[in-house]
Amino acid sequence: MSQQTPDRSTEAPPARPDASMSLLTNVMDHSLDDGYAEASARRKADGRAGMPRTLKAKLGFAACLVLAALVVTLGAAQARVSAPVLAKERQELIDRIDAETAAADTLEAQVEKVRDDVGRRQRKALEKHGGDQTQLVALLSGATAVHGPGVKLVVDDAKDTDQGGGGPRETSGFSDTGRVRDRDMQRVVNGLWQSGAEAIAINGQRLTALSAIRAAGDAILVDNKPLVPPYSVLAVGDGKKLSAAFQNSADGQYLQALKDTFDIRTSISVQERVNLPAAPSLIVRTAEPYQAADTGSGAADTGKGTS
Repeated sequence: MSQQTPDRSTEAPPARPDASMSLLTNVMDHSLDDGYAEASARRKADGRAGMPRTLKAKLGFAACLVLAALVVTLGAAQARVSAPVLAKERQELIDRIDAETAAADTLEAQVEKVRDDVGRRQRKALEKHGGDQTQLVALLSGATAVHGPGVKLVVDDAKDTDQGGGGPRETSGFSDTGRVRDRDMQRVVNGLWQSGAEAIAINGQRLTALSAIRAAGDAILVDNKPLVPPYSVLAVGDGKKLSAAFQNSADGQYLQALKDTFDIRTSISVQERVNLPAAPSLIVRTAEPYQAADTGSGAADTGKGTS
């Protein structure tokens, strides 16, 4: 009768989760090299492990500690000593900057005073030697303050315009910015001159035949003085006629196109009286000696325009 073979389990034991990382497992299990482990065990057996036991070793260890403490102490002391010196030098530098700034402000005030005096003398000379057309020459040159009826034209950037970005409009047409540019103000001023304005000022800055409206970055300069929006343009003339003529002109329609396309804010109103200051300084380009005896010669016609 055949004997039945007993059942036996043939299932292999479960594999370790880190079986595929044998190298890493070996490094973790044997973090200390065998040679170092053997040397450490030998030192323990000889009693050399831990703190030094001989007097010489203790003295050497103590000397190292004293030297380290001395270096740290000297460093701290040097930093403490040099701190007041640095603070004193810094304060002296601040005082020098303040003094030089005050001196620069004083010189700037003196320059402005001298410039005003020169302008005043130039205006007096112009009034004295202007001949029969003294008032007209003074008016066209901006040498005297004027007042009378006129218009007030306010031009401002679009309401939600970002003051820090956006390049200037392309010369071939409009672009995607709602900021007022220098050439916009140039067209506005030229349109007012052409419409019959006798005198113009922008934000209190009197314009003359030699005035320049330019740009420096995002700022508009009138005779090298920066202006900020809104730009308030005052023009002396027949208010109703001046307003109607400007709005019907090409430059007035240009300004209306800016308003319709880019939401630039504009408003124009007729004023019974506007006050314009004199130009801050006059620029003499040409001059001739005054000849009192020569009564037959008149003032030379330079042929220069007024706009």
